[in-house]
Amino acid sequence: MSAATTRGRTARTARTPAPDRLCAEAVDLARAAAEEAAAPGVVGEHVAVVSEGDRVVTHYFECKDPGYRGWRWAVTVARASRAKNVTLDETVLLPGSDALLAPEWVPWSERLRPGDMGPGDLLPTEADDLRLEPGYTGADEVPPNSAVAAVTGELADVVDVEDAELTTRPAAPRRGSIAAVAEELGLRRARVLSRYGLHAAADRWDEEFGPKTPMAQAAPASCASCAFLMPLAGSLRQAFGVCANEFGPADGHVVSLSYGCGGHSEAAVMPKPPAAVPHRLDTVRVDEYPLHGEAPGSGGSEEPGPA
Repeated sequence: MSAATTRGRTARTARTPAPDRLCAEAVDLARAAAEEAAAPGVVGEHVAVVSEGDRVVTHYFECKDPGYRGWRWAVTVARASRAKNVTLDETVLLPGSDALLAPEWVPWSERLRPGDMGPGDLLPTEADDLRLEPGYTGADEVPPNSAVAAVTGELADVVDVEDAELTTRPAAPRRGSIAAVAEELGLRRARVLSRYGLHAAADRWDEEFGPKTPMAQAAPASCASCAFLMPLAGSLRQAFGVCANEFGPADGHVVSLSYGCGGHSEAAVMPKPPAAVPHRLDTVRVDEYPLHGEAPGSGGSEEPGPA
């Protein structure tokens, strides 16, 4: 047997078999199943018959639902070996080649944009969020036999008790207490902002209110010398602050120290009006000039003589 003959037989074996005659003729059974699953008047004309395998056939019917243009009702029927009865397998609505399809599903974490949250919305954070890191890892915990171990244990107990009482007593801890020190060190929070989270926040703020914005490039001075700037705490204090000018475009927003606007605290200082230059000639005082026939300083009491 030649190699060409072997390849031809292999191709015919892998080819989809012809539709089973009894299954292909079961159009009424397939239509009844589609009409039972669909709304009245939605199942249209029979459009195709496709063989799925040995004694397995799928009948396709047109879908007349206006919301599913281009879709087709697919009813699969099958027949057991040496049996004459055709049985129903499944009924589904499948899209055709020109069907209207919904856009590809995108997880909510990728669809979310700044400003999408509204009142009552909750935004959970993942356990491995790169923007956060543990607030207390225990790496600097003192040994059990240390002299300060008892103080550390007391601090943990106080923090646990006050966390349990947050729902009934939301007041801030008293200044100078152990709980206040723990809150200042960040021990009362399970996670804090990581270095990646700080850099990401700084990039967003610098893009919105940074030195490359048109407002900053046209400003008379930067925010670093403005009295309306309220510096932040922590490491971001060196580069950012909050604008407190109610008439400025960034009021209440975090701005870069290199940002600036026309509402700079020193830009509205009006210069004093210049002093008037004294006249070269005094035009207020009356100057006396001698006339013909009288001596200077006589007062001009005598009438002048004939010219």
